[in-house]
Amino acid sequence: MTENLISLIERRPGVRDRPLIETPDGRCWTYRDVLDLAGRLAGALLASGARRGDRIAAQIDKSPEGFALYLGCLRAGLVFLPLNPAYTSAELDYFLGDAEPAVFVVRPEQERALAPLAAGIGAKIMTLGTAGEGSLPATASKATVPADENPGRDDIAAILYTSGTTGRAKGAMLTHGNLASNAMTLAETWRFAEHDVLLHALPIFHAHGLFVAANTVMVAGASMLFLPKFDLDVVMRLLPRATTMMGVPTFYTRLLGDPRLDRGVCANMRLFVSGSAPLLAETHRAWQARSGHAILERYGMTETVITTSNPYDGDRVAGTVGFPLPGVELRIVDPASGQALPRGETGMIEVRGPTVFPGYWRQPERNKAEFRSDGFFITGDLARRDDRGYLHIVGRDKDLVISGGYNVYPKEVESEIDGLPGVVESAVFGVAHPDFGEGVTAAVVVQPGQVLEEIEVLKALEARLARYKLPKRVIVVTDLPRNAMGKVQKNVLRQTYGDLYRRLAG
Repeated sequence: MTENLISLIERRPGVRDRPLIETPDGRCWTYRDVLDLAGRLAGALLASGARRGDRIAAQIDKSPEGFALYLGCLRAGLVFLPLNPAYTSAELDYFLGDAEPAVFVVRPEQERALAPLAAGIGAKIMTLGTAGEGSLPATASKATVPADENPGRDDIAAILYTSGTTGRAKGAMLTHGNLASNAMTLAETWRFAEHDVLLHALPIFHAHGLFVAANTVMVAGASMLFLPKFDLDVVMRLLPRATTMMGVPTFYTRLLGDPRLDRGVCANMRLFVSGSAPLLAETHRAWQARSGHAILERYGMTETVITTSNPYDGDRVAGTVGFPLPGVELRIVDPASGQALPRGETGMIEVRGPTVFPGYWRQPERNKAEFRSDGFFITGDLARRDDRGYLHIVGRDKDLVISGGYNVYPKEVESEIDGLPGVVESAVFGVAHPDFGEGVTAAVVVQPGQVLEEIEVLKALEARLARYKLPKRVIVVTDLPRNAMGKVQKNVLRQTYGDLYRRLAG
């Protein structure tokens, strides 16, 4: 049986006449509407010279038409390459040069500025706007809908570039099998059904909004309230009509700051999911108290989609990401030796299963280094399992601080700082130190109107942490640098404060 999303969706009886997308302005799209447009867009891309296996880069705003472009690529056996609309020309130059797409789809107002980049790699530039305008839909209106290519499970469906926090971004290749397997598993695990309505306020240039949220909805035959972006007033207006929502922690903290949030507004909801960045335990508790719902946290990566989840039925433990999903093998090993570690010990997460990507685009040497000989992918994330088997993410391997020869796991220190009165959140990182190799450093955000002195933090931590884990400096900041999905960018903090201890030494 062919394993791709298009065939999975179309095999559902009666699905084509069901609603798939509704926008805040009242536009409604059935599965038939979206799939038919996807077919016409596929025809337009092929008529423009693209061939099966070619990359289609898209730097466009979120819209039903943009979503249909993604499905059109899947149908035609083309490789979808979504790009953050915030990327600069310099960033785009790297991505386009690396991926070498056959077609580059852009917003109409950006065509003139970006045409030289497309010409530089021999790509055809086409436009697509949020109201369905542009050269791509114009071509699609006259194009012949191609026969389904029925790509196989091992064919590449999409390439997503990672954040590149330790160097140049690398393109993670996701197969049709990866996407189909993940969507089916999540739909079953999280109990998605045709009656579900997902409040979709995530971007679709990222795995969370595209592969986790939208794909799961489609294989279940459910529908989406499709917001261009997270808008607090719009979310509050539509929340009573939804049954599920997937978001990043920032969504939940902003909603908690709105006095309109209560159990009545959430009465129709059955599931709130959070991911892409750690959710503070305080947020988890506050959300349950206000809404009556326990947020379900899960864990995944661009390279693996979703691999673990807190249970749908059972305890959703704050600060954990639950258990491996069905079909996923997960182990925690010593980073140096690769030997499996017992429960309670911190080590590297390695995973194997149908959702794990086959490798990075055009990086065979990196692929050899990041996969074990038995097929397990080395995630770079550090974690431990507790006595009940729940997985606790400790941090990224690159974020580990080695101070005076001792390993300091930032998450442990952050948890203690975040529990102090007046603290909103913190980020612990290491920078060069003349005596200790790396100095444990904390950036702390405090509540408005609060004053928190460095000495207060250190005194409070002295009774809670071993001396080598104590920050050498505590810096109060107004906010923490984040990427588009709300994840704290510790590489930016390391760069900003890189000479902190050198200055002190001098």
